[in-house]
Amino acid sequence: MSTMSEFKAFAMRGNVVDLAVGVIIGGAFGKIVSSFVEDVIMPPIGLVLGGVDFKNLTIVLKAAEDQSVAVTLNYGKFIQSVVDFTIVAFVIFMVIKLMNSLKKEEDATPAVPPAPSAQEVLLIEIRDAIRGKK
Repeated sequence: MSTMSEFKAFAMRGNVVDLAVGVIIGGAFGKIVSSFVEDVIMPPIGLVLGGVDFKNLTIVLKAAEDQSVAVTLNYGKFIQSVVDFTIVAFVIFMVIKLMNSLKKEEDATPAVPPAPSAQEVLLIEIRDAIRGKK
């Protein structure tokens, strides 16, 4: 098998395609959550904390000089990322919890046991006949 045909077989497997779709949807979902956090969650929190904009929270390590820019520690962006991650992790947790509860409902329905084979039927008849003689 040539390398190209092996690669085609690998790339077209269901798991790889599912993973690619998951990554694409995850990226789009990440943008939605980032916008939600930046535009909906953080402004009221900043207002409660005295009008603080988290994106602008920095510590200046070295002030700007003639042509060099200032060196800053942007901890506000880090706080923003932590809040984004927490919300994404919580939403994913809730989705998985919902999926597991739906799966448990499917598993709760008892499966119909298979009919006994001809040998089992014969053995049951023999057992019952022996019990009947005693």
